[in-house]
Amino acid sequence: MTRKSVLGEVREVQLAVELIGLGARLQFLEAAVALSRERLIRLYKELKGVSPPKGLLPFSTDWYMTWLANIHSSMFYNIYRFMLDEADESELPALIKAYRLYTEQVGSQGGEVVLDFTRAETMVRFFDSDMLQLSTCCRCGGHFVAHAHDNKNGYVCVLCRPPSRAGKARKPKVAEVRRGGLISVGPVLDIGGAV
Repeated sequence: MTRKSVLGEVREVQLAVELIGLGARLQFLEAAVALSRERLIRLYKELKGVSPPKGLLPFSTDWYMTWLANIHSSMFYNIYRFMLDEADESELPALIKAYRLYTEQVGSQGGEVVLDFTRAETMVRFFDSDMLQLSTCCRCGGHFVAHAHDNKNGYVCVLCRPPSRAGKARKPKVAEVRRGGLISVGPVLDIGGAV
């Protein structure tokens, strides 16, 4: 019979709290933390006030190739690689620190975080499984997320060659509404019924 260290268990709980705070899903918590599923669920409910989300984890590499997702994914993964290679972090601490730096950087620029923790962790697994690679842009020299085994020669990133509609917000639909002989023009609110 093995005896659990109290300090070891406290470290596992602290790690679970940190990961839950970052948005880790229960499936990842079970793999990363040496606590029972029941304890993780109770901890999640205590911290978030709700049960952990159910459902499948992301499984497609295509999400990372869209314009905005590729920019954010590339920024995160370059930070993650720096943490592994230059800061000599092991994988889980590098993942946590890289995700924190990514969210801080996006927030400091007034942007919206596009890459949630689950997608960041899944992307790291895709790189480990040789499903994704970093390709160097021939124009700016930046390193960007790309499908593995894609031709790296002449690669142009999404910043140097953005799609034609990139960064353009959709305009709200405008409709005329007739009420008592008056015509009003304004945004359409779909409330499920006729006006």
